[in-house]
Amino acid sequence: MKKWMLSLIAVVGLVFSSLAPAATIDTKDPYALINGVAENAFSRLKADKETYLANPELLRVVVKEELMPYINVRYAAMKVLGPMARKATPEERDLFTDAFYDYLVASYAQILTQYTDQEIEIEPLKSLDDKRKVVSVRVDILDTARPPIRLDFALRKNGKTEEWQGFDVQVEGVSMLDTKTSEWSGQLRKNGIEAVAAELIERAKTPITREETKS
Repeated sequence: MKKWMLSLIAVVGLVFSSLAPAATIDTKDPYALINGVAENAFSRLKADKETYLANPELLRVVVKEELMPYINVRYAAMKVLGPMARKATPEERDLFTDAFYDYLVASYAQILTQYTDQEIEIEPLKSLDDKRKVVSVRVDILDTARPPIRLDFALRKNGKTEEWQGFDVQVEGVSMLDTKTSEWSGQLRKNGIEAVAAELIERAKTPITREETKS
């Protein structure tokens, strides 16, 4: 499993000492967004820990309900396609976006099987210029067994709704989207969008287990 996936064990995490009602997600503030999503997702994992241990496949539901609504999958998918996005048909863009969605759900669900109670520090709230369209929010994962890991979450503001959504994460300066773009660019050029989309769909069908799997 790649370093960025290992580091995403607590990708949107917050340390919490007790369970609380689901937090209202403030999508108009990128810092509050990360905090709220983290609180809801990991409180849910903690509340039903034994259920998810017994059936890790249920983690897909957690990911779909707690994480994916706050990720701009379309934007991320087009970033991965790069120049090919402009040449693709609308149908091909839709197909790749749907496949990328399924791939992310499976990837994040697998990551959540490795969740432990790492301590996490989220960058304090900062005032933002109303004209700012992209912002990076720093998160430090603190683990007594190893050096801290720095994550920088990239979020993009929707010009119409003014809501923020995540689209990328950098782990110690390495972008997840750049990594996937590099990994798949050759296949996209050689085999085309439909073939790569089909491969992502097949990868997404891999059962979620508590054993470490390759991305």
